Amino acid sequence: MQPLSGVRVLDLSRLIPGPFGTLVLSDLGAQVDKVEDPHVGDYLRLMPPTGPASGEDPGLSGRFVALNRDKRSLCLDLKHPEGRKALLRLLPHYHVLVESFRPGVLDRLGLGLSTLHAHNPALVVCSISGYGQDGPYRERAGHDLNYAALSGVLAMSGPSPQEPPHPLPIQLADLGAGGLWAAIGILAALRQAEQTGQGSQIDISLCEGTLSFLIPDFGNLEVLPQGTPAPERGADLLTGGMACYSVYRTSDGKFLSVAALEPKFWANLNHVLGRPIDPSELLAPPHEQAQLRAELQAIFLQKTRAEWEAIFAATDACVEPVLSPSEVRYHPLHHERAVFFDGNPPGDESAGVLPQVRTPLRPRNLPCGRPPQHGQDSRVILQEAGFSQDDIDHLLKLSVTK
Repeated sequence: MQPLSGVRVLDLSRLIPGPFGTLVLSDLGAQVDKVEDPHVGDYLRLMPPTGPASGEDPGLSGRFVALNRDKRSLCLDLKHPEGRKALLRLLPHYHVLVESFRPGVLDRLGLGLSTLHAHNPALVVCSISGYGQDGPYRERAGHDLNYAALSGVLAMSGPSPQEPPHPLPIQLADLGAGGLWAAIGILAALRQAEQTGQGSQIDISLCEGTLSFLIPDFGNLEVLPQGTPAPERGADLLTGGMACYSVYRTSDGKFLSVAALEPKFWANLNHVLGRPIDPSELLAPPHEQAQLRAELQAIFLQKTRAEWEAIFAATDACVEPVLSPSEVRYHPLHHERAVFFDGNPPGDESAGVLPQVRTPLRPRNLPCGRPPQHGQDSRVILQEAGFSQDDIDHLLKLSVTK
């Protein structure tokens, strides 16, 4: 039995933050039911690139497939009074509700927190928004790049202060600040609800969640000597300012990551490279770091990435290849730890291969279901909550569900 077996989650969210958070809950054993608009559904379904269409299936976005395995899909039009009534009728059968509307939207629909808790006092409501449920930016639109900018993360990304900051290569706010913080908050709130019988609302701000990843760096700012300028991008210890912690090109145009921060790793690195072992180089000033980097770069250009991999395989020097996403699947580490797996459920081999990525908390070799088609589970979910066939036919006639 998995840790969250028996926990039922009603997921009203779309795109990436909420669905990633509920993917984590699903990998822990929770039953996640997506509530989607009957006309469009989760926008992520059709965002390119999409897979090939077949029959009535228009072809799903690769991102949607990756984030929505094991989930079920229920269509409800929450703009329709009957859709809202149906949602409230479902609530006693769930432990968690996740939503990512702008603050105030659920209130305007008549589905505010007090109404939700009136129908299920122990319900955990997780609200994910760009800038939080209150404050001057509560209704402001934003995307991952904006949250990285306002949190201070973006300013640290890039080769030098003279160049513009680089957009981050992952959706840090959506996945880390939104999805992961949401999952952690839900787990804590479930524990509280179990102990007290009282539900709660979790206010997840994507901007604040992103800012939280800078907690160590804000700590550093507090201890800088008076008048000392804050480290700039490309110049700090962990942002490219040190030769011992950098990325180097190899002779075949590929790259190696070198993170020999400690004296023992720096010594091991230089022993392999045939350089004198001098721990004081780790504390050398910026102009000497540039000279060190140039010297190391000249050495690394003498061999291919694969040759350096073989050389450093038996050396404790914190040197690893820079893999492209298309290479990651085939690396022996990820293969042995079963990070990538075939997501087809048993007996569904005819549906084609469904490559999936295991979250760190998902048990290995656990079968999983395919992501749901739009509204494919509407009838089953409504029936589980006590809706009669006449009730369901009524909702279908009004196009509140499908």
